Amino acid sequence: MLTFTRRRLAAVAVVAATALLGTTACGGGDDAAADGPITLTVDVFGQFGYADLYQEYMASHPGVKIVERGTGGNLDEYSPKLTQWLAAGKGAGDVVAIEEGLLVEYKANPQNFVNLLDHGAADLKGNFLDWKWNQGLTADGKQLIGLGTDVGGMAMCYRTDLFAKAGLPTDREAVSKLWPTWQDYIKVGEQFTAKKTGASFLDAATNTFNTILLQTAGNSSGYSYYDTGNNLVVGSNPAVKQAYDTTMDIIDSGLSGKYGSWSEEWVSAFKQSKFATIACPAWMTGVIEGNAGAAARGKWDIAQIPGNGGNWGGSFLAVPKQSKHQAEAIELAKFLTSAKGQIGAFKAKGPLPSSPQALEDPAIIDSKNAYFSEAPVGKIFAEGAKSLKPVYMGPKNQAVRTEVENAVRSVELGKRSPEQGWTDAVANAEKAAAK
Repeated sequence: MLTFTRRRLAAVAVVAATALLGTTACGGGDDAAADGPITLTVDVFGQFGYADLYQEYMASHPGVKIVERGTGGNLDEYSPKLTQWLAAGKGAGDVVAIEEGLLVEYKANPQNFVNLLDHGAADLKGNFLDWKWNQGLTADGKQLIGLGTDVGGMAMCYRTDLFAKAGLPTDREAVSKLWPTWQDYIKVGEQFTAKKTGASFLDAATNTFNTILLQTAGNSSGYSYYDTGNNLVVGSNPAVKQAYDTTMDIIDSGLSGKYGSWSEEWVSAFKQSKFATIACPAWMTGVIEGNAGAAARGKWDIAQIPGNGGNWGGSFLAVPKQSKHQAEAIELAKFLTSAKGQIGAFKAKGPLPSSPQALEDPAIIDSKNAYFSEAPVGKIFAEGAKSLKPVYMGPKNQAVRTEVENAVRSVELGKRSPEQGWTDAVANAEKAAAK
């Protein structure tokens, strides 16, 4: 969630996230009643698409009641709370979602989690893409922290009505041909902007930067802010600078609406049709539908991402040792991450499965999304999923990423020059990594 995010970066107002995550702070292991069903609390961020799966599971497990916390919440709100709960030894859910960019941090303290290898998870290895399975393992391979949920295959979502207003093609194949490269994307954006539709070409520079970075890193070194030896390489990795420079070109061309990602302003911009394109990993389709609402149904479509490929997002489900119902929580996590569970989540909110069996299922391959003008989302996202190139995430990836994106944001808002922004990005990333 599908991460997500992604940050798996989910997305609705921070106010909602705070309210949702703040509830039931005593933790998820308490029984509903001494003689009633046990209550399993699932902590998530964003839109994992589990509502119907919970109902199905409870119907077949009458002794279990499932409560989800954090739906729609921002990862920046969710992660600190989860970290606090784990450190305190209480407060966390029985099953917790972990975004891929934060997984390395949590793996540094494996004692906080149940080793799923001790509970039959080894038999499930073939149910996940190899690299997704390996991401959930500790460095020595002796402990499995989490079972994979989704991967973040990339595309570009766009508003057909705004494209038509700007005199641009609206057919998804024709749109895909407009931007084989990011420089082509910029040229199309300039054409769009010149038509003065009342909307910006894209939502925010930070989303686009992250997309370009993960795409570039995946096609080159395989890492972004940290190399595989956990050395910070923000200032020396060509992939980071290339993504930054391309994003500066986008900002300089005046294409961004400057809507801070995941903010209330960003959510409102969806509803008010204030931008025409957004970098769109599979899980983002659920975010768009949730934010833009029913009025925008059929006005969105999905095209290929400039530069092709890339992987943004993807999460894992783990069981904290503090859970009072570990055995039941493990079984629930296995169900939600099974091929059936991943297909159900995809149908509900769009996160792309990390299960090869799910990716080959007609329910995925033949699926279309009515909200996105009947776009063949199965073909768009699933066909390339098996060849996705994951990007290594280092120990302080999220903190470093935040500082780099803050620097991009400062340039976007006119507070820094591109040169000053880059200097800040490198310096502040080093400070964040040293904490």
